Amino acid sequence: MAKAILITGTNRGIGLELARQAAERGDHVTGTARRPDPASFPHGPLLPADVTDPDSLAPLAEGPPIDVLICNAGQYLARGGLDDPAHTAEAWASVLMTNVAGVFFTVRAVLPRLRAANGARVAVISSMMGSTARAPGKSVIYRASKAAATNLACNLAAELEAEGIAVGAYHPGWVRTDMGGSAADISVEQSAAGLLDRIDALDMASTGVFEDYRGQSIPF
Repeated sequence: MAKAILITGTNRGIGLELARQAAERGDHVTGTARRPDPASFPHGPLLPADVTDPDSLAPLAEGPPIDVLICNAGQYLARGGLDDPAHTAEAWASVLMTNVAGVFFTVRAVLPRLRAANGARVAVISSMMGSTARAPGKSVIYRASKAAATNLACNLAAELEAEGIAVGAYHPGWVRTDMGGSAADISVEQSAAGLLDRIDALDMASTGVFEDYRGQSIPF
């Protein structure tokens, strides 16, 4: 059965491929981007939205029910260690606002439409890099943000359980995108296909899950 899916950060990479595959199988897809280019997004409506700005997200509260919300928008800045000068206050603020607060603001904005659906699901695109059990150092802004995003997903799962809305956090794999680089393990097509399978399987029995695109549980 076709689903109504809203995906943030669909201007490129995993978000764009998730939209393509979902639309190809018959789902009704809406994407968002800070600077939308509708010509590059033939998969459905593409709306302007900055996940760090609640006012920008406010228009998303209006519309038909949403069966699946995929919080994909993200940033990855400063990849070195403590001595990396890229670890600025501005970088910390930008990444945490996008990767953590952006999830919160997006879910809060569209909650009326999730509540209007029957058995809605929220998927937070997190990362294995946010696992405290697998902390090797470096890239600490991104790692901290994804740990916080996973924690947020767990808390949202607990808060929304009584309303029948399931929430999961997912590691997309190390993907060959602008963010992941050309040496990464898997293609964006493989990642998106696996993520859609995992999101399809998300229900109230598995709400609060943290797993990768293949369905393998990740220690948190």
